[in-house]
Amino acid sequence: MEKTVVLYPGLSVSHFVPMMQLADMFLEEGYAVAVALIDLTLDQDAALADAVDRVASAKPSVAFHRLLRIQNPPTVTDDGEPFLWYFQILKRYNDRLREFLCSLPPRSVHAVIVDALSVDALDVTKELGLPAYTFCAANASALAVFLQLPWIRAEGQPSFKELGDAPVNFSGVPPIPASHLVRQMLDPESEIYTAMMNAMRRGAEDPDGILVNTFASLEARAVGALRDPQLVPPSSGRARRTPPVYCVGPLVAGAGAEAKEKHECLAWLDGQPERSVVLLCFGSIGAATHSEEQLREVAVGLQRSGHRFLWVVRAPLRGDTERLFDPRADTDLDALLPDGFLEATRDRGLVVKHWAPQVEVLNHRATGAFVTHCGWNSVLEGITAGVPMLCWPMYAEQKMNKLFMVEEAMVGVEMVGWQQGLVSAEEVEAKVRLVLEESEEGNQLRTRVAAHRNAATMARRGGGSSRAAFGQFLSDAAKLARE
Repeated sequence: MEKTVVLYPGLSVSHFVPMMQLADMFLEEGYAVAVALIDLTLDQDAALADAVDRVASAKPSVAFHRLLRIQNPPTVTDDGEPFLWYFQILKRYNDRLREFLCSLPPRSVHAVIVDALSVDALDVTKELGLPAYTFCAANASALAVFLQLPWIRAEGQPSFKELGDAPVNFSGVPPIPASHLVRQMLDPESEIYTAMMNAMRRGAEDPDGILVNTFASLEARAVGALRDPQLVPPSSGRARRTPPVYCVGPLVAGAGAEAKEKHECLAWLDGQPERSVVLLCFGSIGAATHSEEQLREVAVGLQRSGHRFLWVVRAPLRGDTERLFDPRADTDLDALLPDGFLEATRDRGLVVKHWAPQVEVLNHRATGAFVTHCGWNSVLEGITAGVPMLCWPMYAEQKMNKLFMVEEAMVGVEMVGWQQGLVSAEEVEAKVRLVLEESEEGNQLRTRVAAHRNAATMARRGGGSSRAAFGQFLSDAAKLARE
């Protein structure tokens, strides 16, 4: 009987895409792959809907199943908390997930892999006696923090919000300013704090293991901490054992997988000198946008730098800057950018609305630097392309990623001013010059990111650390399936 792995993706394209790269690894090993989708989210998230359609078309061997819709689903408003809505949706869809899993041939399911935030789905797998794992689309450093967070702050101690920039110590990572933690973790009196802490607590206790989108040599310190069975502290005399962690990355889409037709920016890059262009791109979900004032500062900085650039611009969001759905807002470049900027820079710059094929751009010979919001998918894409990065975190765990990129892996430099809400034109100019021009610091950045790129290639090959970890996962899951 053919063995099936069931994937239960998360709610955003940034979690969906790397899980679909994981699907390829299962197919290569001869497993059938079924993807269970909560398609309610596809109605509201255009970027995710596009990604699902693109992947379904490109991977005909993967079976996509849209779970039957629930009646009267909860709603989220612009001023609401999207994660609370998501947790409610997950619980309501457990019955649908159970129905789907029970429809598969008996004893055919080798493992169920759910997004790291979808821990409520583990109630279903436990009930059915199926091996169940979580997939962490973030890095090992963030995972180490998340596993420790529910137990690191004692009752009566100051909240993380009250600590401000004071450092918090976690095993496996550099000291983290409390302000760099995920926003939802700052206020212990909030409903989302309780919900997120519960999700993280379950993530440390309930899965049979955790697959992480990273490779061991990139995050040796964090991986070492995650292999400590006592990383998660005991409670009320009851020992907790850290779930096995499998570093199976980098799970990065290959160049050409993002679009059916060649994007205009690639033809423009073809005409630029090698390693001469700085790419400015801030993710795929539409939440990472800047104010009109910030856009003008960037424009002035780019113009003054004298260097070539490819800049993906979105209109500023109105309202919640952490909403999950791409608003597809119109972008009037003439209104957003300084008068005369487009004309003055047209011989050495290209401004693209909304979106560009980031993986292909990063792997183009002309790209020499990457201004990024430090989303982990983007970080891995930069590393595997060998492109040094300028770090400009905006939301979620990106502030922690910035810390790792600058202080641990040393593949990027920080764009000073983001924490105060405005990166100046002078800072943009200085950092672009630092990376693109011949300088000792710039050369060191390029050398380090090239070394990590080579290590990533080795990790993914047969006999590499990530392939070995994946093989160990398959073996462990098979043992659990036989029990």
